Amino acid sequence: MHILGRFKKYILAIVDAIMVALAYGGAYIFLDIPVVWSSALVMLYISVVTYLLVFLLFGVYNHMISFASAREYIICFFACVVSSLLCCAERTVFRFFGPNRQLLLAGVLTGVLCIGVRVLWRVVIKLPFARKHMDVSGYKRLLIVGAGDAGHMIIRELIASPNIPYKVIGLIDDDQSKIGCRIYGIKVLGDRHAIPQICKAKRVDTLLFAIPTADGEARREILDICNRTNCQVHVLPGINEMISGKPIVEHMRKVSVCDLLSRDPVRLNNEAIGELVKGKVVLVTGGGGSIGSELCRQIARYQPGKLLILDIYENNAYDIQQELKVLYPDLQQRVLIASVRDRERLEEIFEAHKPSLVFHAAAHKHVPLMESDPREAIKNNIFGTLNVAECADRHGVKKFILISTDKAVNPTNVMGATKRYCEMIIQDLNTRSKTEFVAVRFGNVLGSNGSVIPLFQRQIASGGPVTVTHKEITRFFMTIPEAAQLVMQAASYAAGGEIFVLDMGEPVKIYDLAVNLIKLSGYKPGRDIEIKITGLRPGEKLYEELMMEEEGLVATQNEKIFITQPFAIDSATVQEGLAKLEKAFTETDNYAVKKVLGELVTTYSIDQPKEAADEDVMA
Repeated sequence: MHILGRFKKYILAIVDAIMVALAYGGAYIFLDIPVVWSSALVMLYISVVTYLLVFLLFGVYNHMISFASAREYIICFFACVVSSLLCCAERTVFRFFGPNRQLLLAGVLTGVLCIGVRVLWRVVIKLPFARKHMDVSGYKRLLIVGAGDAGHMIIRELIASPNIPYKVIGLIDDDQSKIGCRIYGIKVLGDRHAIPQICKAKRVDTLLFAIPTADGEARREILDICNRTNCQVHVLPGINEMISGKPIVEHMRKVSVCDLLSRDPVRLNNEAIGELVKGKVVLVTGGGGSIGSELCRQIARYQPGKLLILDIYENNAYDIQQELKVLYPDLQQRVLIASVRDRERLEEIFEAHKPSLVFHAAAHKHVPLMESDPREAIKNNIFGTLNVAECADRHGVKKFILISTDKAVNPTNVMGATKRYCEMIIQDLNTRSKTEFVAVRFGNVLGSNGSVIPLFQRQIASGGPVTVTHKEITRFFMTIPEAAQLVMQAASYAAGGEIFVLDMGEPVKIYDLAVNLIKLSGYKPGRDIEIKITGLRPGEKLYEELMMEEEGLVATQNEKIFITQPFAIDSATVQEGLAKLEKAFTETDNYAVKKVLGELVTTYSIDQPKEAADEDVMA
């Protein structure tokens, strides 16, 4: 077969020459023209040479027959028409025997025969695929959801690669005009609502979602239907993810929880972000964490003058440093091992590197742990933010972006309350500094350190149970890259003093998330893996909010980014509050510390300590 491939062009040229001869003979017979052999043979010789030269000129022998489409067949037929016209001209010039109608008919017959040979060749090459569809032992029965371009390409690749262990048994499409039609002999069996019945009737092993252009809501709805079956579910990612030159089948992957979120792709103003970052010295605190490291990846794309990765935990900082060295070998970067609590060290860093842009992502974020140690949350979140922000002010940083959270809105926990006070600090500083201080507020990030997804995955891997605090608890979610990209876009809009709120889409029930994750792992909820309701933890509320009642939203150029209408921040009150918090460090009673925090963040709802609550009940 390898030798045949090397000489395929020459073999095809010989076959074409034979087809020309047969076409000319057929034209003589069909038109009942008497043959003058001497003249006819000369004309045949000239015609064969003419056809082969025109075929070469039109690039007919450069086409891959295995992947020939209508375009290639039209080019071949058009080359035959041009060749026959040239033969008529040659007959007129050299006065060979035979009427022009015979030459024109021979041209049409040549086109039919040459295209027929190519189609036959392709059929012979594809016989292994046909055999696979007759004998499916060892192959997984595949149902493709989407009869558009992607579904078409997948079937073509499966035809070209008979060793891929899938047998396509049908297609699904919501376009009613396509139902009943066939692509390469594969029938469109129904729409999305027919998926469960078709899977059962056709004994489907694997479902492939092949609509890369589907919006978030349609994607989620169809994948929800697919997950009701007992089949493995795979997806093709979005168009941008597939531009890599690899065969489309290699992009197949298992469905992730991210696929089930009804979120449309983020659209960025890359020009604005480029102006923000390009050539600048950019500092990312908490640069080794989930959000911080993704911010570093996104920043590196826009060619900063230098990227400073600051983190107290050296292992994570080292990991992102090594990753960026591979992805962006020309990037100037520096890892700085430091704590945001260490004011003296921060002063050294700002003096030595003079950043013009600061993304402050360093913080304690784990809600239950911060309930147990509120003083540590205050030290790291509030005073750490104060240290970095005041250094930014003193050293002339252009923009300072605080990474905040939806838990800062009407907080019921220490972490949220400290983040709200951080927002107040940077809004106060913005009124008396040349630095533009802003905050970006968003919800939970899928896959981040401490998020619910890794916890569920560990619980599933150990056989369960999966623990959910309340059956009705809901949260907003977005992916790590999406959050980082929107943070940078918001920063490019910042003029100072704003709190940006990211559109988190529809809230998701944590219980539903657990059910879907169990299904995606190949188990049945309640039968294979139990879901256990454990009760709300200290500081945890059923649902999160993205803004307070006093705040209103103003749209920006990006449909996913809004600005809250901030209320007045009194500088003296903020400074007095900081003094009170410093005094609170001497308290050993956690509830007393929380009370001080509650006096400063008036929207903070503090849970009473268990002892106090018990006394009230007794009374």
